[in-house]
Amino acid sequence: MASADQLRVILGATASGKTALALEIAARAGAEIVSLDSMLVYRGMDIGTAKPSAAERARVRHHALDLVAPHEEFTVQQYLAAAESALADAAARGARALFVGGTAFYYKTLVHGLFRGPDVDRELRARLELRFDREGAAALHAELARVDPRAAARIHCNDRKRVVRALEVFEQTGAPLSDLQREWGWDDGASGAPAGRARRVIELVVPVDELDRRIAERTRAMLDAGWVEEALRIRAEGGFSATSRQALGYAEVLRLADGELGRADAVAEIALRTRQFARRQRTWLRKFEEARRVASPENEQDLAQRVDEVLEWFDWR
Repeated sequence: MASADQLRVILGATASGKTALALEIAARAGAEIVSLDSMLVYRGMDIGTAKPSAAERARVRHHALDLVAPHEEFTVQQYLAAAESALADAAARGARALFVGGTAFYYKTLVHGLFRGPDVDRELRARLELRFDREGAAALHAELARVDPRAAARIHCNDRKRVVRALEVFEQTGAPLSDLQREWGWDDGASGAPAGRARRVIELVVPVDELDRRIAERTRAMLDAGWVEEALRIRAEGGFSATSRQALGYAEVLRLADGELGRADAVAEIALRTRQFARRQRTWLRKFEEARRVASPENEQDLAQRVDEVLEWFDWR
C-alpha cells in the first residue's frame, strides 16, 4: 500500500494527454497539481507552452507556474525550492499534491536531489563557450566523446549548456562527469543507486503515429489561438532569456511574424522540432523503471477508466 508521504507523479511526453488526466484525478482526489515542466514557469508564455487555462486552474489549484518573466533565467535549484514550497502549501490546507509534467531532469532532481559537481569556473566556462561558438557544436561534442563517451551519448550535439558543463567538469577534476554522477548515485543505470524519495509514478504512453498527429494538430491550434501575438509581445517586453529561449516553437513563430516563414512552413518546422523533442523525452522517461506505463486515453470513456486505474495505483480511492 502506498504511504501518505509518497510523491505521486504523472509523466509523459509533450501532447500525451497529461493535463486532461491530471485534472480529473486531482478533482476526484482533492489534490493540487504541481507542474514538472521547465517552460511553464514563465509568465506570459501561455499559448506556446500549452499552459493550463484559467478555467483549468480555477477548477484545480496549480503550483510552479508563472514564477519568472521570460527575460529572466530559471534554474533547477529555483524549481526545487518552488516544488518544496508547493508541497508544504498543499499540506497546510490538508490537500494532496500531484506532480505532472514531462521535464525528466526536474523529476530526477526532485526524487534524488541535485548533483552539483564542482563550482563554476567563470573563466574556464567563458573560454569553452567561446570555443563552442567559434569551432562549432560538432567539434566540442566530439571532444566530449573522447573524454566522456557516456555523457556524450546522452547529451545532444547542439546542447551548448550541457556540453560546455561536461567539458568544464572534466577540465576541473580530470574525471568524466558521468563517472562522478555514477559514484554519487545520480546517473541512470548506476549500480547501487539510491532509491531516492518514495513515489508512485505513472507514465502516459501514446503510439508514435498518434502522438505525431496530436503534435501537428496542437501546433495549428496554438497559432489560431494567438501564438504569434504572444511571441511578439514577449520580444517587445524584454525578449527571451537563455533558458526560456529553449521553449519549442517561439523562434519559428517569430520568423513567421517577420515574414521569413509562411504559415505552412512554420507549422511543419515547429511540428518537426516538437516530434524530435518528444522522442528525446521518451528516451529519458524509459529510464525510470519505477514508472507504471499507462496508455493515453483516446476518448471520454477511456479517460474515466484511466482515472480509476491511476487512483487505485496511487492508493487515492
